Amino acid sequence: MHGRPATRERLVPFIAGDGKNLSLINIRGPAPPTRAPVLLVHGAGVRSGVFRAPVPVTIVDALVARGHDVWLEDWRASIEVPPNPWTLDQAARYDHPAAVRKVTEETGADRLKAIIHCQGSTSFMMSACAGLVPQVDTIITNAVSLHPVVPAWSRAKLRYAVPVASRFLSYLDPSWGDHPPPGAATVITRLVKAAHTECGSTVCKLVSFTYGSGFPALWRHENLGGDTHDTWIPREFGPVPLSFFRQMDQCVRSGHLVAYEHLDGLPDDYTAQEPRTDARVVFLAGELNRCFLPESQRLSYDFFAGFGPHRHALHILPGYSHLDVFFGERAHLDVFPLIIEELAGTPARHRGDR
Repeated sequence: MHGRPATRERLVPFIAGDGKNLSLINIRGPAPPTRAPVLLVHGAGVRSGVFRAPVPVTIVDALVARGHDVWLEDWRASIEVPPNPWTLDQAARYDHPAAVRKVTEETGADRLKAIIHCQGSTSFMMSACAGLVPQVDTIITNAVSLHPVVPAWSRAKLRYAVPVASRFLSYLDPSWGDHPPPGAATVITRLVKAAHTECGSTVCKLVSFTYGSGFPALWRHENLGGDTHDTWIPREFGPVPLSFFRQMDQCVRSGHLVAYEHLDGLPDDYTAQEPRTDARVVFLAGELNRCFLPESQRLSYDFFAGFGPHRHALHILPGYSHLDVFFGERAHLDVFPLIIEELAGTPARHRGDR
């Protein structure tokens, strides 16, 4: 993988199962794709552009260079969508199945692959376990899937701080930065700035407060380039509803994903039965992740391996955290070749899984 291939892209709107207007971005090289479509699904409070940071080679570049037809999904948690009190259940039932169907309609392919991250991963895995995305034959999941395990401070924030914050706010928003709105947002921002001294970026500090327990929580500073940290990250994070944190508290207490809303077609407990998918699942976890601990992916790998021994894979990534898996300066050397190998069906050696 050397350099950034020439690409052409187009915006493809689609309608979720409950009528919400969402979109996909299709990215292709100058020649027709020679490999399967790959759907990339972002996490909470960001957008599909999180996979296209100003790094030497993005995961999109790597996939296009390999000949894949790349599709980026902006689901209801995207900051490209007007703020809404979304839940993982809504995304699993309405967004991801519709996105997968749209990709198959547009490409004519009957099977595709998915790379899913954080809450895009939890909600997409809910879709898969419920049998709602049977067209997907390979899933690369990063950070968390069915078993959210978080640091002790994160558990405390979910249990005690979220109910208090819910009395004053509907959303947390790292993009408040140095100019938060008056009231509770200003109080939170001042407290976070006082507690976090690891860098000069208020957005970086608010991201850590919002999503984890580290200094920082979602990346290692030494893994990021200056342009990514100082200029790009402040534009890429936005509001995330307190409804999500209430759901995550419920799942963390249960030790695995459970329903927050009881929607038709979704189970109440995602570990109470065999997953209704024939996809091979590859679990990635940054060894230094302070949003979701690596144990999250180990538990989910063990769960899937119990139904398909020697079929799935787990990779613990030394030196990486949460999002630097995708926009670290060296991710194209340390992480992307592993992803490419797993997508190609040539499983890489498990690194640090036991």
